[in-house]
Amino acid sequence: MLSPDQILAFLAAAMLITLSPGPDNLMVLSLGIARGRRHGMVFGLGCALGCLSHTLLAAAGISALLAASATAFLALKLAGGLYLVWLGVQALRSHGRQWQGGGQGQQDGLAALFGKGLLANAINPKVVLFFLAFLPQFIVADGGAIAWQTLQLGVLFTLQAALLFGLLGYFSGYAGQWLMSTPRRSMWLDRIAGTVFVALGLRLIFSR
Repeated sequence: MLSPDQILAFLAAAMLITLSPGPDNLMVLSLGIARGRRHGMVFGLGCALGCLSHTLLAAAGISALLAASATAFLALKLAGGLYLVWLGVQALRSHGRQWQGGGQGQQDGLAALFGKGLLANAINPKVVLFFLAFLPQFIVADGGAIAWQTLQLGVLFTLQAALLFGLLGYFSGYAGQWLMSTPRRSMWLDRIAGTVFVALGLRLIFSR
């Protein structure tokens, strides 16, 4: 098991990294403002739980293989970037309509947003490399069971990310409630959110 000192040091670093400006933060914030706090929180939860896939990869040593293979990393980077661009284009084409509605449609929207957040994080190659570089710094080699330590650290990172992203989505929704009061505001929010997704996708595709 992880020691208390190990946990405290890791959580302090993980929370600072999670709170620093980045693609996940921007996406949670934009969706929270555009669609309300529930949607922002659900998308943020999906993004956070996507970290579990990277935890399993890191523990199994597959992350090292992806990092060493230029072809595999390029394919994963292109897939992640194109997916973000696709999400952005959908928002840009909606003219505000996808942010409206109620009843069962909202429940379906929440489930879809959770899946999109989960997938957007799970196929992000930069998160693969981040976990590969970050988690080992807090592993105590003398403690043995390296894979088990990696799994525990990954779960801790996921839990704190879920909490912080949830809070971000929740409070961004308050601003969204006012901005969503007219259809015209909703349309412009769609365009802003769509632009953010497209920009992040293109940045990922063309980054070195």
